[in-house]
Amino acid sequence: MASLNRAELVGRLTRDTEVRYTPAGVPVARFTIATNRYSGTGEERRELTDFIPVVAWAKLAETIGEHCGKGRLVLVEGRVQSRAWETEDGQKRSTIEIVAGRVQFLSRQDSRELVAEAAMAAQEAEPDEVPV
Repeated sequence: MASLNRAELVGRLTRDTEVRYTPAGVPVARFTIATNRYSGTGEERRELTDFIPVVAWAKLAETIGEHCGKGRLVLVEGRVQSRAWETEDGQKRSTIEIVAGRVQFLSRQDSRELVAEAAMAAQEAEPDEVPV
């Protein structure tokens, strides 16, 4: 029997991406993207947001860590993975996440970052005192 495990999602990062390293030195980036969907019809139609965890490995993880910050619009292509573990205090946990095989940046920096950078640049360019 054939099977297919493929996911393609477009969404915005919910926070800045942090890259960590495994004990063997392999980079891993974990981040969450917010995706929108619609429910209902007519006047009952409403927009809902889902928060999808994503993990990226190796060079892709490093690239995402360098270029992806909160609010960045991305296309994530990968596969769905479920995993389970036990915490230090013995609780069983599980999650479903997307293992990214490809991430495409669909937007430049978040517009808030651009405004903040422009404001900082303007302050640096203005002299404290204007000679008369």
